[in-house]
Amino acid sequence: MKVRFGWLRFMYVYTIVGAGALGLGIFIVPDAVRSVLGWPAQDPITLGVTGSVYTAFAILSLIGLRSPLKFAPVLVLQMCYKLVWLLGVMVPQLSAGRPPAHAIPLAFIFASYIIGDLIAIPWACVLAKEPRN
Repeated sequence: MKVRFGWLRFMYVYTIVGAGALGLGIFIVPDAVRSVLGWPAQDPITLGVTGSVYTAFAILSLIGLRSPLKFAPVLVLQMCYKLVWLLGVMVPQLSAGRPPAHAIPLAFIFASYIIGDLIAIPWACVLAKEPRN
């Protein structure tokens, strides 16, 4: 079974930098983050949930640097929610011809994580059946 440890570590670092910066930014300077990203005004509770989730991904990815295989499911979850968002939110917006301007860069960023995760995730390990006791 081939494990691309370099890719795994890269995706953990990419998540620490991207999700960590966004998550902490949402907590520390939410108005600046919204302004820079062109996000409309949001309920602070919902924005806080978003910041919490991104910060949690960064924390788990930090731990993943120490145990890359053990924390690979973090990358699977990241890839899945981004793929679901692209298919369930962005594709309908594009089909209707009215995606908000701030969604286009987000779609490209999400696509870069999806592609990286598809390459990095050791699918044989993640999908392997547990040995019976």
